[in-house]
Amino acid sequence: MTWSNWHVAPFLTSVFFTLGVLTLYWVSFNWLTSWLRSRHISFDEDRLNAWYGVIYMVVFVFSIQLIIVGKNYSWQFMNFELIAIIFCAYFLNIHIPYYFFFPILLVYMLFDHSIGYWESWGHALTLAVFFTILNIIRVKFQDHRLAPLIYMLVGVPFGGILWLWMKIKFNFSWAIYGQEWLYLIIFEGLLYIYVTMLSQDSQTRLRLANFASHDALTQTENFAAYTGASQYLFKDSTQHQRPLSMMMFDIDHFKLVNDTYGHLAGDRVLQQVALTVQTVLDANDTKVKLYRTGGEEFNILFPGYTVAQTQTIVTQIFSAINHQTIQFGARQIAISISVGVSAVAVADGSPIDFYNRVDHNLYNSKRNGRMRITSI
Repeated sequence: MTWSNWHVAPFLTSVFFTLGVLTLYWVSFNWLTSWLRSRHISFDEDRLNAWYGVIYMVVFVFSIQLIIVGKNYSWQFMNFELIAIIFCAYFLNIHIPYYFFFPILLVYMLFDHSIGYWESWGHALTLAVFFTILNIIRVKFQDHRLAPLIYMLVGVPFGGILWLWMKIKFNFSWAIYGQEWLYLIIFEGLLYIYVTMLSQDSQTRLRLANFASHDALTQTENFAAYTGASQYLFKDSTQHQRPLSMMMFDIDHFKLVNDTYGHLAGDRVLQQVALTVQTVLDANDTKVKLYRTGGEEFNILFPGYTVAQTQTIVTQIFSAINHQTIQFGARQIAISISVGVSAVAVADGSPIDFYNRVDHNLYNSKRNGRMRITSI
């Protein structure tokens, strides 16, 4: 059988169509996450990826099926649909409880006018088992060096079985059966390579973005992240009359710690302070963010809080840090912090005005003996 008999042109068109659909998915998903981040909306990226992937692929599959529903050549687009299912089951690792499979497949077969065919029920059952096994091998062998081989060892035979159900139902030739199964095998391989490349690129960009916005020592967000967040929250506060408060603190006599115990001890102090503060924030409100904005200086933004409403969290942080000593080798390092707190005022023309007032309060705490809170 020559390549001309295998319809090379339609095959290449199918390859580019499939890659185009996947590319559109990644582009649109990246746009969505960028849009959410630009508005400082917190989200779980893995969960968003799963839900968006399901919605995207459901729309894709049903749109294709809508073109050919009820036709005697409706099997011609099955490879596209299988690729969408493999993408959701393996690469997005979307888990569907077994008791949801039946209603999902029932809706699809009603839509596809295939509910009255026993072959369609056999195909649906095979598809459910295939989906489940893809979930299992994704979790169990994700980082295994043989993961690509295991993926293909599952995908190839299940593809053959699924196409066999279609051959029985539509009674097309064995040549067409072999051709479509081969196309699916090639699609599966290309899908693995393509998604792996995109995932690696996405992970690299994520690491770079994280490096650009986070302090390497304390793992808190840094001054660049604070600047972006403060500008956005200040604009939101002034436009919609929403309260916004800030706590600024620094570690008292931090230079003395470095001079007495060394810079490694100073690093240990910064790390422990950041960890303590983050623990308090996590226990109270995850929307409140901590930033390291200078050497020993930290800022905390409280969106939706008045100064009075910040008191509980500010007091907890103040007490937690001022009543602890930090172990460094055989030495115990006692630390304290000075704090300034304020809220956005009507007279503030920019985030700098807001920042300067909080900074002034911090300065007053330090000038009046340190280890105290000044809030206006």
